[in-house]
Amino acid sequence: MSKANAFYAQSGGVTPVINASACGVIETAALYKDIIGKVYAGRNGIVGALREDLIDTSKETKKAIRGLMTTPAGAFGSCRYKLRSLKENRAEYERLIAVFKAHNIRYFFYNGGGDSADTCLKVSQLSQTMGYPLQAIHVPKTIDNDLPVTDNSPGFASVAKYVAISTREAAFDVASMCDTSTKVFILEVMGRHAGWIAGASCLATTETSSAPHVILFPEIPFREQDFLNKVRQAVDRCGYCVVVASEGVQDADGNFLSDSGVRDAFGHAQLGGLAPTLANLIKSNLGYKFHWAVSDYLQRAARHIASQTDVDQAYAVGAAAVKFAAAGKNAVMPTIIRLPGSRYRWQIGETALTRVANREKKMPRKFISRDGFGVTAAGRAYFEPLVQGEAYPEYREGMPIYTVLKNVPVPRKLTETFDI
Repeated sequence: MSKANAFYAQSGGVTPVINASACGVIETAALYKDIIGKVYAGRNGIVGALREDLIDTSKETKKAIRGLMTTPAGAFGSCRYKLRSLKENRAEYERLIAVFKAHNIRYFFYNGGGDSADTCLKVSQLSQTMGYPLQAIHVPKTIDNDLPVTDNSPGFASVAKYVAISTREAAFDVASMCDTSTKVFILEVMGRHAGWIAGASCLATTETSSAPHVILFPEIPFREQDFLNKVRQAVDRCGYCVVVASEGVQDADGNFLSDSGVRDAFGHAQLGGLAPTLANLIKSNLGYKFHWAVSDYLQRAARHIASQTDVDQAYAVGAAAVKFAAAGKNAVMPTIIRLPGSRYRWQIGETALTRVANREKKMPRKFISRDGFGVTAAGRAYFEPLVQGEAYPEYREGMPIYTVLKNVPVPRKLTETFDI
């Protein structure tokens, strides 16, 4: 096998541990120096390839690359850009091939969620259609935990941990003030079609605290009166109520309660504003004083409280992607397999991208309580091992130290530019 360069890019919303996957790719590629030359990163994802805006990761020190293990967000920049079909825009694909040829790139590692898996699959198909040998491996990542086949998605566990801890701490706060002040606290979390993040808030519950008292899932149609009754019952019983709501909560007709009417680059509805909507509903019907919060970017940037299990798995899928490519595989994705037994164990598996691209894994009904407002014992058993272990970054003067790469550009070889 002749020696060639690799292209790595980060796509979609970032996570607390996506850079650990980058570290896994770069460090493992160095072990295959007989077949892999340099690892180039795309500045801002696949957009970097189209613009021929590549980053030479070999210009970074080993310490800097290792520092990615404890650094949040996308070290090379990410993007929301969906490649259209070859029939719709052949120019994009011809541009990719031109850039890859110019830089002798024959390994493609794309780190993202379901839409990114679709992009990776299209690029692998492109290589066959246009006669350019290219091995495309998808590196899984999504805080939404909605990638199919894999037991869980890197990035989710750390967000689950952040949300569960935030819910527990907020519950302590509200409980201490509810007699004369706030009686209802609402936390809005991410999750467009799948309620995994909201569900993970169940880990906040202890023997002495029943919060969260209400969890709202996209999988369960929202019924206003049932919701209000549940809130009232919690306040009557405990003196206060903590609600955790997934941003993708829908009514019985499938309409998002928080649809802003705006669409993103992938055609997804721009969501937001569910928490104040629910708060006003409670105020109008029940008269309770409330507070609400939206975890938003805070949940996916909270590297300071990441799950060690998540960090380990994020690195492992990055490393596995390189090993798959070195073994000659194409159009596949590393998966996480939960092994049977009372003690949590996992290993890396493999699946074809055709089973992943543009598909979503929702929370199974058996994980959601019968009334639709909580999590079952089976659901809690799924979540618990994922948040285990602390992976604190190094601190200096009370603040975490994060790595900022030099991101040295690779000299361009093409004279033509490409507009996005």
